[in-house]
Amino acid sequence: MSNSQDQYAAELQTELKNILNYWMVHTPDRVNGGFYGQLNYENLVNHEAPKGSVLHARILWSFSAAYNLNPDEQYLKMAERAYQYIAHHFVDNNYGGVYWTADALGNPLDTKKQIYAIAFTIYAFSEYFMACGHEVVREHAVELYHDLVKYSLDTKRGGYYEAFDRFWAPADDLRLSDKDANEKKTMNTHLHVLEAFTNLYRIWPDEELGGRIADLLDNFTGYIVDAETGHLRLFFDEEWRSKSALISYGHDIEAAWLLLEAAEVIGDRDRIEQLKILAVEMAQATVGGVDADGGLWYETDPLKNHTIEEKHWWVQAEAMVGFYNAWQISGEVYFLELSKNVWEFTKNHIIDYHNGEWHWGIQKNGDIMPDEDKVGLWKCPYHNSRACIELIKRINRA
Repeated sequence: MSNSQDQYAAELQTELKNILNYWMVHTPDRVNGGFYGQLNYENLVNHEAPKGSVLHARILWSFSAAYNLNPDEQYLKMAERAYQYIAHHFVDNNYGGVYWTADALGNPLDTKKQIYAIAFTIYAFSEYFMACGHEVVREHAVELYHDLVKYSLDTKRGGYYEAFDRFWAPADDLRLSDKDANEKKTMNTHLHVLEAFTNLYRIWPDEELGGRIADLLDNFTGYIVDAETGHLRLFFDEEWRSKSALISYGHDIEAAWLLLEAAEVIGDRDRIEQLKILAVEMAQATVGGVDADGGLWYETDPLKNHTIEEKHWWVQAEAMVGFYNAWQISGEVYFLELSKNVWEFTKNHIIDYHNGEWHWGIQKNGDIMPDEDKVGLWKCPYHNSRACIELIKRINRA
């Protein structure tokens, strides 16, 4: 391991501690339990904000994964807090799955069953089981897996449907957010179902689950990844017909390493070799979104020749890992430098040294995006803590 690699790892260790400290200090709701639903960029709490299942699952994953990297009891206590809140306020004990949101007091608010949220809960419960070893946690993760497969799996065409109402009837509005297309299947949900199943397999190496992971990888190579461009297609109808031309650079580089990780976890040698090649191709495709300052743009629409030249926090985090992964596979130093350049950009523009954590992002002119959350339904510690943890592990293994 070179001195520059040592420095990279050391800086990430420090940043990981800073991120986790922010969440321990600013976000626990000491009155109503769990974690606040929203803080603005100046850390002002919105005490009336809904609490998201995805936010709580991502907090649970982050503190569990941090504990598994460095067994600090503070981290385990925060993970326990998140787990208990999810188990008591988001898990639907009557009909299965998890709610999308609870109100500030913890009562069910939006009770739809978004498969994305269930996937993140499985992902987080699996990581928490590795930290605490309590069998009930693994049982909860497996139960949610069975709910997801029972109701969401498309047994004819493969893949998973997006969303249902509380009683598992098809939902009219399938979208995760207003900016999404209202389609039956999406890349985003499939990526995080894959991620969830992969983590579950680590604690429950069930043969059927391994097959589901392999099927998901085939969904990606067969439908979701555009073999000609190396980019991901984002939205589909139930027949897997692509319904959007948008390119999401952050998802491209995130998927580049997550697909390979899934194949490695199930030990599928043929798919491992296939996905090593694909990971480098997808990383190369992502380079088109790298700006001269080292940061990665958000997304582009090739049909309109229009790029959203914002640089969001999570996109930078995933680029750090995805480019590093491409270097590990290919040996091309170019990719290593891209990873380090994104980190330099993040240090210079994304980390909030005054209020803590990372800004949502910066605009094209370099100004901070001030109207975005520091903590919210989507603003969480998962992408940036995971980038730190993943790279620390990879550098230490070198």
